Amino acid sequence: MHTAANIVVGFVAIIHLYILVLEMFLWEQPVGLRTFNMDEDFAAATRVMAANQGLYNGFLAAGLIWSLFTGDIHVQRFFLGCVLTAGFYGALTVHARILLVQGGPALLGLLLLAFV
Repeated sequence: MHTAANIVVGFVAIIHLYILVLEMFLWEQPVGLRTFNMDEDFAAATRVMAANQGLYNGFLAAGLIWSLFTGDIHVQRFFLGCVLTAGFYGALTVHARILLVQGGPALLGLLLLAFV
């Protein structure tokens, strides 16, 4: 069960690295505009805010990756809990899809860790 949990933790880390890239580097590019359903003017006006969000997603990814290297289940639970909380907040304030994309894998990881 621990191997499955580690795979999910790694997957959640990869998701957040991808979000980091989208928000910090691709926000005003076609892929960023499509992903976040924005026009060029809105993207230009919000690029600094998006880069800040991207940085925070990078911190989540770093914590998850760190937890894989240390093997510390408590650290894994903490960072998955942070991701799940961010997913709920994003769903309430931006779009319900965020709960599925961020929160779903984090919840799966937490459930798997409950059996370790």
